Formats: sequence, structure tokens, C-alpha cells
Amino acid sequence: MNDAPEISVVTPSFRSGRWLPLCLASVADQGVRHEHLVQDAGSDDGTLDWLPQDPRVWAWVEPDRGMYDAVNRGYRRAAAGIVSYLNCDEQYLPGALRRVLDFFQQHPEVDILFGDCLVVDATGGYLCERRALTPQLIHTWTASNLAFLTAATFLRRRVLESHQLWFNADFRAAGDQDWALRLIQAGAKTAVLPDFLSVFTETGKNLGLDGNTIRERRAFHATAPAWARGLSLLALVHFRLRRWAAGHYRCRPHDYAIYTQAQPHQRTTFHVAGPTFRWVRPVFADHKCPK
Repeated sequence: MNDAPEISVVTPSFRSGRWLPLCLASVADQGVRHEHLVQDAGSDDGTLDWLPQDPRVWAWVEPDRGMYDAVNRGYRRAAAGIVSYLNCDEQYLPGALRRVLDFFQQHPEVDILFGDCLVVDATGGYLCERRALTPQLIHTWTASNLAFLTAATFLRRRVLESHQLWFNADFRAAGDQDWALRLIQAGAKTAVLPDFLSVFTETGKNLGLDGNTIRERRAFHATAPAWARGLSLLALVHFRLRRWAAGHYRCRPHDYAIYTQAQPHQRTTFHVAGPTFRWVRPVFADHKCPK
């Protein structure tokens, strides 16, 4: 009997003990042969009181240079041919990994797969949905958002070496954008699975809400050549037209089931009567707008 994992999921962890159990549960019930590698940088919030003994994961506790270094470490340890990374405040939806593996089996030419993602608040309530597109050069280099979310991104492990698609650990928050730019430049074959595969939680502590993140992204945009910056508005319009053509603005009612703080041991089903593509970020009491 073949016990080798079909997919390796990497989760970078540091002081996220409140959210990590929900993430682990969402991977554990996928019903596919998998391994879940958690790279913890030495959490002091109680996470290490239980994580090393959790039978659902391989836990590695060691210092790292940040989230992207942790993901690289996990990728290097991965045993499966398909890999992904899922942050502590993210979850997979039921059956997501089976659909991903079936897609890769049916499309051997595809290197990297992007799926759709739901955005929820800290209680699990619906905020919006972000459907994926394959990334394009100018938009990726100059826009404030990506064509996909990493919570629903999957890749063949071989491309990490063949296209050198390891994350640049010098970044603290904009590494996803740098990675997306390099995969385009490398000519990696990408595709979209138009299905909700994962959930991103707005916790109030997300890196994307931090002022340093905004400054880092601005510095990344400044690396674009003048011709690319000059075409940035046109690239944004083209991006929105692509979203319109793909049906991203035609949202339909649906249900989703996730783990919540109130029900951490079983999925809670939410009904979305008024879905939206508009991501209006909530205001948190302890969050200050960047200067």
C-alpha cells in the first residue's frame, strides 16, 4: 500500500496559537494522503505546550528569518510532489485538496494552480470573496493587490528548483508579490481552478494591515522600470476587465463550512445570502492607519 503523501502543506507559525488549531483541523479532514509541516519560530504564547505532540502534524521548532524563510524550510522538507502553504489564520474548505490533486493529475503540463478564496472575520462570518486569475507582468509589478491569494495557491515541488521559485526571505510581507513576479518571468505554466478552496481570516493582526507592509510594497513597486510604471493604470483596467470576463463580479449565494473559535472541533456552516467581491477591510480598535 502506498502511504506516500500526495500533497505537503506547510504552515509558518509564530505566536498564532489562537488560530493554528483551526488551520490544522481544516487540513486534517481533507481525506487525502497528506503531510502537514508546521515551522514554528519559537512561539511563547502556549503553542509549544501542545504543538510538538499533535499527531496530525510534523512540527519543526527553530529560529527563522520570518514567514518566507519558514515556508522555504518547510518546502525543502516536503515529501510530496504537490506543495502549498497555509498561514495559521487560513483554512481549506471541505474537499479542496482532492479537487486540487485531481486537477494536477488531469493537467500534467500545469506547474502552479490558483483557486478562489473566501474572506471572513474573526468569528467566521463572511466578508467577501476573491476569485483568482493567472498573474500578468505589469499588474503584478505595480498594483497594490495580486491576481490570487496564496491561501489557494498550489504548485509542483519540482518548480522550486527548476524555476528557483523559493521565496526571498529578505522580504517581511511583500514576498508573495516578488514570488509572483518571478514565476511570470520564469515562464512557469499556471492555471486557475474556479472553485472556492480556502478561507482567509481578517484577524486584525494580518501582515497586510501593517504600515510596514505598505511601505515594503511601495519599495517593491519602485523596482519596476519606468515603462511598466507608466502602463500601470492601463494594466489595472485590463485586470478588471479580465475579472469581469471571468465572472468575478457576478456573485451568487452559497454556503461554506469552516472551523471557528466557538466551534473548534467541527465545521460550522454559514449561508451567504448577499455575496460580494468588494473587500472592505474592517476597522480594529487596536489598529492604527499607517502614516
